[in-house]
Amino acid sequence: MENKSKRIFLVPTDFSEVCNNAMKQAAIAASEMGAKVYLLHIINTDTRNYLRKENLATSSLDDKMNAMVEDLKKEYGIEAAYKIKEGSIFTDIAEIAEELNAALIFLGTHGKTGMQHLTGSFAIKVITSAYMPTIVVQERPFNHAPKHIVLPVTSEAGPMEKTRHAAMIANAFNATIHIYQIGASEEQVSKAVSIMSEFFDKNNVAYDIKVATAGNFSKQVIDFAVAKNADMILIMTNPDKNLTKFILGSYDEDMIFNVPQIPVMCVNPRKKEWEKLRLL
Repeated sequence: MENKSKRIFLVPTDFSEVCNNAMKQAAIAASEMGAKVYLLHIINTDTRNYLRKENLATSSLDDKMNAMVEDLKKEYGIEAAYKIKEGSIFTDIAEIAEELNAALIFLGTHGKTGMQHLTGSFAIKVITSAYMPTIVVQERPFNHAPKHIVLPVTSEAGPMEKTRHAAMIANAFNATIHIYQIGASEEQVSKAVSIMSEFFDKNNVAYDIKVATAGNFSKQVIDFAVAKNADMILIMTNPDKNLTKFILGSYDEDMIFNVPQIPVMCVNPRKKEWEKLRLL
């Protein structure tokens, strides 16, 4: 297992532009947080077809990955390394992330323009298989660390975990958290927001609170994020205490694949039995 003294940011890549974008965003975050970027390429059928089409040897992957690592070190002044493994993007990304003790996965998601088609349901399988949070990055470039983070609150069920992640990101980048609450009439949600606010106050996190009106909450969150010039939206995947795996609903997918292409941090619940929010 990788040394736990330094955070690891894992970036799966198929060498497409969107994966390069994820790599750059990971490098920017790593330079601010003193973390190490680990690039990962999973050799699968798509890779072999690509190599055959381009008449390239498998060894060319090492050359390409090594060049990318050296560029990261030079441009961002960070530690970087890479790993190449034969396998499946759906299972091996999460396994290698755990093996490296990665703190975050930066996942580029795109249409059928890359070697491996990490889009739609394929990306969701990767997100929900990982124990650690995944930051989903689309084609839109963000050349700076997050400064405005939207934190939607839809339930009283266990938002403390994503609140901790939000506080960590906010403190690392001197960012502001914009809490977006589903409705003032939801008493338990209001209670959760109150406790979250107390947590942010204790941890010197700048934040504000906005309550949504009736209507399509997904659309309102995205419109709110655009209005706030948000660099990130942070959500928790829907927990189901009857399931041992994490699930994503249409709300989550609306967030993850949002049209303005704002990066989304997806936090998976760490416990199979979901607990309601409580004071620490």
